Parts: sequence; structure tokens; C-alpha cells
Amino acid sequence: MPTPEANDALRWLAEQGVTALGKGRWSESSPSGDSERSNHDLAHEWTTAVLGDDRLVPMQRLRTGLGLLDLLDEYWVTIELRTFITEQADPAVTDAFWAGYRQRLEAVEPAEQVLYSLWVDWFEDQGTVEAAFSQVAGDDVRRVLARRRQFDLASGPVHRRVARVLEHSGPVRWAHKHDVYEAVATVPELRLPLFRGLRASYHDVYGDLEPMPALALLDRLQLPADTPHLAPLRAVLAAGAGNHYRHPHLWDAVRQE
Repeated sequence: MPTPEANDALRWLAEQGVTALGKGRWSESSPSGDSERSNHDLAHEWTTAVLGDDRLVPMQRLRTGLGLLDLLDEYWVTIELRTFITEQADPAVTDAFWAGYRQRLEAVEPAEQVLYSLWVDWFEDQGTVEAAFSQVAGDDVRRVLARRRQFDLASGPVHRRVARVLEHSGPVRWAHKHDVYEAVATVPELRLPLFRGLRASYHDVYGDLEPMPALALLDRLQLPADTPHLAPLRAVLAAGAGNHYRHPHLWDAVRQE
């Protein structure tokens, strides 16, 4: 079933002469006749227009832009949304954007474009990473920890969101995520996503961790010894390595031991 934002986007597209033909197929009317368009085509042709439509207040533009993301599932829409949000002066619009991202990260089906956008855009940018990580996971984990209700993270929509963010948190600076990692290590249902986050923190080009604290955290997870990549990750951290790309041969070396 389409989201309310997707219905807003469908109405806006219809006003532009764009109607759905089927999954990933659209008809676009023009003076020269109708033409069939793809999701990719619409993302590049209409996202800027939606977010710049001065007939709509900024909150409506955001809703319609999020609706386009729901309809098209195209990374380009997240790029345009990021530009739009970074130019907003009204914090209510920014808050609504992050609420929209949290909602999509909690869905049963993973929001792949949202996750990719977080990973390569928001988390790799040192100007946005702290706020972005806090908005999609950090603040909620910290609140749960303060209330000693870690079991709230064991299942359900918030669990899905936090688990997905952890797995894509490699580029988040260690100083911004260490306390969150420590907190979720106490939740058995999040230990595997946390391990994947630690592994990404080592392997991502812009991944960030502190080897000794990361090793101590890894040992606290008490994962099965045959967990894939566990032994080499422990070995490189014990050797004091903080990132694969600064020690390009070490991973293969420890795997052969």
C-alpha cells in the first residue's frame, strides 16, 4: 500500500502529466505526445522540480519528495533531498526529514536507498555525521540506556532501525558512536549487527575505530568462534590496526595464520 507521502507524490506527478503504467513504468504527456519513462528517468527529471515547487510550503515539498523516494526507490532522490534539507532554516522541516528517514528505516522491508545515502553521504561527511547518526540511532539508544530499558531494542521497529544503522555505521567517527556501541553490546539481539558495524569500521575506506577499545568491545560480544571474519578482525585489532586501507596486507596475512 502506498504511503501517504507517496500518494502526495502521485497527485503532484499527475498535475505534471505523469501517470503510472505499472511497476517502474510511467507515462509522461508533453505537447509532442506521450512517452514512457522509468523510475530512473522520473527521479532525475522531477525531484528537483518537486523540491523547488514554490506553490508548496517547505513541509509539503519535503513530504512530496519523500513520496517520490517511496515511489521510485532511486538514490538520486536522496541526493536531492539532502541538498534541500541542508538549505532549510526551519528546524521543524529538518526534524520532519529525520522522522521520515527513521520511519523508513523501521519498515519490514529495508530502505536500501536511505541506508546507502546515510552511509556514503551523511556519515562520510564530517559536517553532518554526528547529527545524522544521532538522529537515526544514537539519540534513541542513549535514551534507552539512560532509562535502563535495553530490552526495548531487542525486537520490533526500533530494533530493525538500529540494527540496520549499526551495519552501515563504519564511517561514523569513533567518538560519536563508541558509547552507542557500548550500549547495544548489552542487547544480545544486536550483537551480530554490532559486529558487522565494527567490521565495517575497519574495512570501509572512511571507516573509523580505535583498535584497543574496539577489541575490548568485540570480546564482550561473546560471538561463536566460527563467526565469519571474527578471528581476523580480532587479530588486526590486536595488532593495533585501525583501518584496512592503512594496513592493506595485514588482513590477508592474519587470515593465513
